[in-house]
Amino acid sequence: MYDLGPELADASVVPGTNLLVAGPPLSGKRRLALSILAHGSARGEGAVVVTTRDSADRVLSDYEQLVSNPETVDVGIVDCVTKHQGRSARDTDVVRYASSPEDMTGIGIKLSEFVEGFRVDRGLDNNRVMVDSLTTLLMYSDVQTVFRFMHVITSRIENADALGVHVIESTAHTDETLNTLKQLFDGVVEVDTDGEVTSNLPGVDTEQTEM
Repeated sequence: MYDLGPELADASVVPGTNLLVAGPPLSGKRRLALSILAHGSARGEGAVVVTTRDSADRVLSDYEQLVSNPETVDVGIVDCVTKHQGRSARDTDVVRYASSPEDMTGIGIKLSEFVEGFRVDRGLDNNRVMVDSLTTLLMYSDVQTVFRFMHVITSRIENADALGVHVIESTAHTDETLNTLKQLFDGVVEVDTDGEVTSNLPGVDTEQTEM
């Protein structure tokens, strides 16, 4: 089981679960998603972040603030931003680069490399994956393309017995788009402008908490 941490009332979900974290701008949804990954890192689990909004350096800086021993954490970043901005970058043990948020094939390959590497090379049976964010993907591709891509990603997470935490800006899309994408996820966590969290998790009663 994956314990989601105090922000979600220490609820647990089974391996292979994919959650959608939705909320308006500046509601704290990204930090909530990162904290779910950090809670896993504290338990010796792997963490992989696909970032389409911020550089790997920014993500690592924010993540290290949430974990007690950053140097011992197994974390991987798939950076879709740096090369898209025209800067050169080479893959490392911690960061792998996709050419842009449109490069869904590349993103999927880099993500799979991390998840498999954590499981096979590092012996980490439990891994948490964050995609931040679906909203950026939808800026570059239509909803059908993003749906197909996220179907592949969520299926890989399920097959790897990992936990998926995927972020979307709820106010940037139509209800039709949101409802289409929600079909891919086992549960939804919503954060409102006041930081109140409402969760609809598989096998867990609905919870409301303050961030």
